[in-house]
Amino acid sequence: MDGDKRREQILRLLQEGALPISGALLAQKFEVSRQVIVQDVALLRAQGYDILATARGYILNKEAASMRKRVVAVKHDEGKLEEELEIIIDNGGTVRDVIIMHPVYGELVAGLLLKTRRDIKQFVDKVNTTSAAPLMQLTKGEHMHTIEAATEEELDIIEQELLNKGYIKKCYVLKDVALFMSISCNNARGSV
Repeated sequence: MDGDKRREQILRLLQEGALPISGALLAQKFEVSRQVIVQDVALLRAQGYDILATARGYILNKEAASMRKRVVAVKHDEGKLEEELEIIIDNGGTVRDVIIMHPVYGELVAGLLLKTRRDIKQFVDKVNTTSAAPLMQLTKGEHMHTIEAATEEELDIIEQELLNKGYIKKCYVLKDVALFMSISCNNARGSV
């Protein structure tokens, strides 16, 4: 099978599926290496498809256009990870990713796409059962999340709950996610 046909089939699988599909599974299905799948996904993204890479696999972000987004800068230790994520989920949010500003590598982003308590449990279990540390350990607990919700009101409630529990450092309302790339986190509040 040539690359164009394989990418068409990968896109079709992502469009039809509701759950993430691992790169290893795609590589096995199409009898190619995992690296070929990574390149195929990069080419599909370059064509404008919003494909998220999460810890559980690739997923097409079908809701992105209708969802409101906010980047929230927080700080806490690893013991508060689950509670922080549950505050977001329990108030109608989705945790799209985790972002850190590394002093050497710059911005590092890892897709999460956590929508339910079950997603959170699977993520926390994976953190606890592997030797991999959460990204926030590289920045002494400081990190950011892109949070999605159906309305600005839900985002406001999430922000207030995180603030009440002492997690919030700063929030940005994003009209254009690319604009965030040049914004650094400090202790002032502002919106873009």
